[in-house]
Amino acid sequence: MLSRRLLVAAIAALALAGCGKGGSKGAAGGDMTLGKPDAKVKVVEYASASCSHCARFNNTVFPAFKAQYIDTGKVHYTLKEFLTPPEEVAAAGFLVARCAGKDKYFTVLDAIYRQQQEMFQSGDFRGGLLRIAESVGLTEPQFNACLNDEAAMKALNDRFTRAVQEDKVTGTPTFFFNGKQVAEGEVTEAQLDQAFAEASK
Repeated sequence: MLSRRLLVAAIAALALAGCGKGGSKGAAGGDMTLGKPDAKVKVVEYASASCSHCARFNNTVFPAFKAQYIDTGKVHYTLKEFLTPPEEVAAAGFLVARCAGKDKYFTVLDAIYRQQQEMFQSGDFRGGLLRIAESVGLTEPQFNACLNDEAAMKALNDRFTRAVQEDKVTGTPTFFFNGKQVAEGEVTEAQLDQAFAEASK
């Protein structure tokens, strides 16, 4: 599905987790964002397109959080891409979302999360991702070109490496509110409400 050489480079970044200095945990070049950039509360989520916990958060908690905080201008939300097993599936999902364009990125990622279980059960990741790509206007040749774009894969690998080396993230989803880690793994709406209240003081 993807260049094995680039994928190995991405996975190798995990071995470097002890290196580097702590990052700002804010939006960096290439990160996808939602909401008002000058909102008082900055929320960063490290997520993987192949992570079942991330899918559950997206499907059950994020819609209400987005409506209450992001859409109202109270939160500026940044998604930082992370690769979890199977890494090639996570990478392919992010590449397709980016190929769809910034305006459709979160739409594609949402569709991936909502169809993730079905893709894992069937094992047909390529078919599932292709259907999602076609639903937002990409042709199959564009989809194939997207998955074989070495420059885009290198950029994804670089973002992943920063997450591991600089921000010390080891799993997904991981959440930071104004630079402070508040949750990792399964997270509830109540936890996020509390984190927002503390960050907005």
